[in-house]
Amino acid sequence: VDGIVRQAYADFDYKTVVATLAAFMNSELSAFYFDVRKDTLYCDPPSSVARKAALTVIDYLFRCIVTWLAPILSFTAEEAWLSRYGNESKSVHLELFQSVLPAWRNDALAQKWDVIRAVRSVVTGALEIERAAKRIGSSLEASPVIYVAKDYAPNLIDVDFAEVCITSNAEVHLLRDGEEPPADAFRLGEVPGVGVVVEKAVGTKCARSWKILPTVGEDPDYPDVTPRDAQALREWKALGRS
Repeated sequence: VDGIVRQAYADFDYKTVVATLAAFMNSELSAFYFDVRKDTLYCDPPSSVARKAALTVIDYLFRCIVTWLAPILSFTAEEAWLSRYGNESKSVHLELFQSVLPAWRNDALAQKWDVIRAVRSVVTGALEIERAAKRIGSSLEASPVIYVAKDYAPNLIDVDFAEVCITSNAEVHLLRDGEEPPADAFRLGEVPGVGVVVEKAVGTKCARSWKILPTVGEDPDYPDVTPRDAQALREWKALGRS
């Protein structure tokens, strides 16, 4: 995105700038990253490394997007910048585009996430069918079992599919050579070797995160939430916040 925007400005091609950033904000951020990261941002304790990492990413996203848009949406970008950093901060129009982005480019990691998102699309399709049939309401009521061909394994190591798919739990089963997903598994033709069976999440609904987990109530001080949420409440209380 950075490369496209810089080149478009060099070519005075403002239409490409707007179209590129609109697609990035709608498809990559709103429909994916922010959706997946909401639970971590809202429910993780202040000490959470994942939460701090997400806040760091969001800070860079804000700086990038506002400075990218500033030449076109001059007043709106200025208002956004001052709203975040205060009236004492210098104008966004005195800022440069973020220079660190090219060093962060990682094509192998991007390819890995293309695979993860392809598998996620099968899960999403399966959840939509369950929701349409009124067997579940929210995706957090589900615990999908994901059957994948072993070719997918290198890209799925250490991936929390419950987090990525916004479900309370998820299991990944690697298929052996020649093995197929169960006959009743949901599949997508464009994602071969992947099948999903949606099961109901087991446990009690957390009053804070709304996840359905068997660990709800394990902390006696906070019996209506998960241990993660109990730790968050304990830390916020120590900081003097509700």
